[in-house]
Amino acid sequence: MTELSQHQHFAPFVGKPFAFEGQRVVLRLAAVDVKQPHAGARTPFTLIFHGPADDLLPEGLYRARGEGGALGDLYVMPIHTVERDRQTYQAVFN
Repeated sequence: MTELSQHQHFAPFVGKPFAFEGQRVVLRLAAVDVKQPHAGARTPFTLIFHGPADDLLPEGLYRARGEGGALGDLYVMPIHTVERDRQTYQAVFN
């Protein structure tokens, strides 16, 4: 995402919905998982989203819009989800 390229930019959106262009599924940003950076490197992080268990968002690159108008491209992929009441997704920033 252009406007949202660092983990700090996503913190205000935790718990808020994200819509994906061309898709009816809306996901909620559940967490921003920050990793330890290597010296001089950008801080890697993973966005964790939750969505409905019965309406899946296929893996792919989407134009995403967060609440409040934040807009950008995210590559979102479903991940193994133990809970039956939702599907979990991730978007990784290395």
